[in-house]
Amino acid sequence: MTSSIAEIDSGRQGRGLSRGIILILAITSGLGVANLYYNQPLLADIGRAFSASPGEVGYVSMFTQVGYALGMLLFVPLGDIREKRSLISLLLVCVALSLVGFAESRSLGWMYFASFAIGFTTVVPQIIVPLAAQLAKPEERGKVIGTVMSGLLFGVLLARTVSGIVGDLLGWRSMYWIAAAFMLILALIMYRLLPASKPMVSAHYGELLRSMLQLVRKYATLREASLIGACMFGSFSVFWTSLTFFLEGPPYHYTSSIAGLFGLVGVTGAAGAPVVGRLADRVAPQRMIGVLVLLTLLSFVLFGLTGFSIAFLISGVVILDLGIQGTQVSNQARIYALDPAARSRINTVFMVSTFAGGSIGSTLGSFAWHTWGWTGVCLTGGGLVFAAFAVWSAHRLSSRKH
Repeated sequence: MTSSIAEIDSGRQGRGLSRGIILILAITSGLGVANLYYNQPLLADIGRAFSASPGEVGYVSMFTQVGYALGMLLFVPLGDIREKRSLISLLLVCVALSLVGFAESRSLGWMYFASFAIGFTTVVPQIIVPLAAQLAKPEERGKVIGTVMSGLLFGVLLARTVSGIVGDLLGWRSMYWIAAAFMLILALIMYRLLPASKPMVSAHYGELLRSMLQLVRKYATLREASLIGACMFGSFSVFWTSLTFFLEGPPYHYTSSIAGLFGLVGVTGAAGAPVVGRLADRVAPQRMIGVLVLLTLLSFVLFGLTGFSIAFLISGVVILDLGIQGTQVSNQARIYALDPAARSRINTVFMVSTFAGGSIGSTLGSFAWHTWGWTGVCLTGGGLVFAAFAVWSAHRLSSRKH
């Protein structure tokens, strides 16, 4: 990266964000990211439509998250060198076309391709989050990130509720036609509402991509946060990919719409993200991460020991989502402070790692369920959380030595 790359003052940085703008950014993030998760409560229905096994249909989630990771790697860094309003609107149109492709899938192979395309183009939230961090006052950055990330997680969780209900009433294909219409409407709204923004840096695209490797080598905190994010979101995907299959069997025998309603339960955990964000402005985020990782581990203990009790299953979902979301917000509060001129690239490294872990978690969740049942799912998810705690502990010990 050459010395010509420097942060450009937008004239607004440090003045903060109004509540209305923060809300718009949160809603946009939620509506955008929801596209990645409509499939999870519908996997059993999709599997029956194509006479596919749980393992085969589980690849639908995997390809979506692999596409998302690759899309973030290629598109999100553009947020540092391109005008964001046009970039966001164009990507929303592209994801609308991908959703239509999924709705019209006539084979699993085509569905895998459409799933990848949906993930590849659904990267708008990851352009919005560093934008919010850039415009927020330094002393409010954690709170703003927490609020926008709450909108994002609401989208993740409510997507399951909405798609489960729509899938039961209208069929799984209808959900994707509706989602495509939402994206086109959102593209128009964002183009009208978002102000034109100047690029943050001056650089060639290839130079920008190479600089991400330099950032990884330079910042140990970014390496730690990325590994923890991968493990934690992997555990999250293990659970949510397998939950539909678990709930449709004994003792519950729930339909896809009931399985989707568990997303509403998770919203309770997501609502705690702004609180975690405020704490991250006052308490050392690294210390909070250790506590939140252990909290997430507790959720898998509840799932494994008492998952056949609906009350404990619901309690575990709340704890899981609070732990995952809180860890992510705390990590982002740390890494966005590393290099203000490189926030989009830093966010790319972190989120690519996170969703690469998520794609692995989706595959492991389907495999664990097919091979070992619910106990295997809980051990697999809990194992990934324990790996995150090991990374956190190793970094903390290393920091003390230095």
